[in-house]
Amino acid sequence: MARRYRSGFGWLIIVMVAVFEAVSVAGRRPFPRHLAIDGVGAPKSGICAKAVVKHGYKCQEFDVKTDDGYMLSLQRIPEGKVGNNSAKKPPVVLQHGVLVDGVTWLMNSPQQALGFILADNGFDVWISNVRGTRYSRRHATLDPNFNPKFWDWSWDELVDHDLPAVLGFVQKQTGQKVHYVGHSLGTLMALATLAEGKQLDKLKSAALLSPIAYLSHMTTALGIVASRSFMGELGQLFGLAEFNPMGPGASALVRFYCSQPLVNCYDFMAAMTGVNCCLNRTTAKDLLEHEPQSTSTKNLVHLAQTVRDGVLRRYNYGNTKDNMAHYKSPNPPVFNLAKIPPSFPLFLSYGGQDALSDIADVKRLLSEIKSHDPAKLQVQLIKDYGHADFILATNAKDLVYNQVISFFRKFN
Repeated sequence: MARRYRSGFGWLIIVMVAVFEAVSVAGRRPFPRHLAIDGVGAPKSGICAKAVVKHGYKCQEFDVKTDDGYMLSLQRIPEGKVGNNSAKKPPVVLQHGVLVDGVTWLMNSPQQALGFILADNGFDVWISNVRGTRYSRRHATLDPNFNPKFWDWSWDELVDHDLPAVLGFVQKQTGQKVHYVGHSLGTLMALATLAEGKQLDKLKSAALLSPIAYLSHMTTALGIVASRSFMGELGQLFGLAEFNPMGPGASALVRFYCSQPLVNCYDFMAAMTGVNCCLNRTTAKDLLEHEPQSTSTKNLVHLAQTVRDGVLRRYNYGNTKDNMAHYKSPNPPVFNLAKIPPSFPLFLSYGGQDALSDIADVKRLLSEIKSHDPAKLQVQLIKDYGHADFILATNAKDLVYNQVISFFRKFN
């Protein structure tokens, strides 16, 4: 079984040729017409128009500039159609995972989607979109289509720049500390931030759905093959700074890995996230029409390092010289989760069938925060849930979201 994950010389040559040809084509692709190019204006048709106002909810679009020049798209649902719409509602930020954007919180019906449910329960809802996604594909000076420097980041930069910018903006707008909901990579951003003792002046509590800290037991077929055969590093080798699974360059790699034994991409969502129990078929189809979206190749390399090394740490540049330049250490700093403040309110919900956030890896995470104040920690296991169920399951309101709402109200 382990043999199929090894990168033989012949396999490497095939991938190198595929990437070389694909990147040559990718370098000639036109600039997407639906995106702003001046680094200031938001795309004309945003998430509010596409996913919110059609359901009768108010929605506002904001641009948030990070301290390193990225323009992030942020949506606000200031009130619900039903329920408590008091003047001073507690703000909550929703942070999506990798290869998707904030619209995933809105794809189900208003009775099933977390963004609408929170609004209808009296929360001031803010939906974050990290750099590189469809509506955050902007920078003060860097063109994402022609300047590879736009894509020179991993989830380190999401922790250091994107999350502080969004939380700071929401706190300034509302005058309150913020509740936080993260899914997948969105949970990793929060855990790394809290482990360094940062943003505590802005955060009130955090709900982590399908929490990601360790990925050693990941079982999704495409993820294992890609990470263990250095898919991201091959992309970097041939200058593939942007990783767009549907773009010419990256799609050649994806097709190649999908052709490997035991990797079945006929159900692409299952190949990426594993099997999910409770999705609406129409919603799942709509998701695949909107997603997956771009991230940086460097970000995928960083995630693959977590899979291969079994350690949660900052990006490894692969040599002592570069690591010393960035960290003043030959090895990247490790995020010590035991340093998460024990009194910070944490809600963790994970699935028994999750192929990305495996039970064994979540238990390792829980062991590292074993000293957390029991009164401030709530842990939930849903045996039938897979990775995408936490944001798209038709029964997530009853199983997960109502518990999140109760948790937030407890610590409001």
